[in-house]
Amino acid sequence: MGLFSKLFQKKEEKPPVRERTVLSLQVGDIVVYDLTDYEVVGKITYRDHSYEWVAYQLLEGRNTIWLSAEMDDELELGIYRKIPLQVSEPFPKELHYDGKTYYLDEKGRATVVGEGRSQNINGRTTDYADYYDEEEEHYLSVESWGSEIEVSYGYPIEEYEVKVIAGSN
Repeated sequence: MGLFSKLFQKKEEKPPVRERTVLSLQVGDIVVYDLTDYEVVGKITYRDHSYEWVAYQLLEGRNTIWLSAEMDDELELGIYRKIPLQVSEPFPKELHYDGKTYYLDEKGRATVVGEGRSQNINGRTTDYADYYDEEEEHYLSVESWGSEIEVSYGYPIEEYEVKVIAGSN
């Protein structure tokens, strides 16, 4: 192939990268939170009847956090970390963690769609319960996955605290 044929060769056009928001993150995107860059390595979409919310697994080194995003009357965001707290079913009306009492806010059953590292739970259902402390400044999220119950501690954040950088997909 000569020099001139390289000059006139059509370049392969790539589709433009779509702009991302906290409600449309994809596996491979980057989320900057608290001065740390996290890669979105997993995504779980929960559906309980007509209601839907999303949790993104964010990874930085060995540090994993979860970003929860849902559009209720307004956008609600939270950061969660798994904690070692024993909970059994049926879920109680109160939980105690780190010197605080958390009160049951809502519970239900959701079908999930998992992507990335969360693809192994795709199509499963989970019983869930959300708890808040008295000031509604801290949360506990409980999810039952068959014989395993996972508990996460969280707190609300504002959209301006998160910067989203779209990956290549």
